[in-house]
Amino acid sequence: MKILKSFWTWLAACVVVLALSFASAPSASTSSSRIAHLETLVKCPSCEDLSVAISNSTSAIAVRNQISTDVHRGKSDNQILTSLENTYGTQILLSPSTSGIGAILWLAPLGVVLVVVVVGLRLRKRTQ
Repeated sequence: MKILKSFWTWLAACVVVLALSFASAPSASTSSSRIAHLETLVKCPSCEDLSVAISNSTSAIAVRNQISTDVHRGKSDNQILTSLENTYGTQILLSPSTSGIGAILWLAPLGVVLVVVVVGLRLRKRTQ
């Protein structure tokens, strides 16, 4: 019974953390906040695992200027990211793609949560 209580406590904590992470996601309502958000999603072309928001390399500055220009031209976030992918390749994005192997990376955590819930339900049935 103690294991079951611990499981549900951890599951509740995970749900709270996920809810808080979604609630604190940046709002892209203003141009400056959209630009700042997009800069955190794009990898510096000449750096290793740094976003263009952090890097001060020439290539990062060029990408930041391109993002700013595209936002002021009225392009959507998706159009801007697609344009950067076309120019620099898919490795330019810090987060994985949502197609192909990237879809597996996005779905794996959901699969883990599903397995945890199923195991928790089975443990609950055993204790009753």
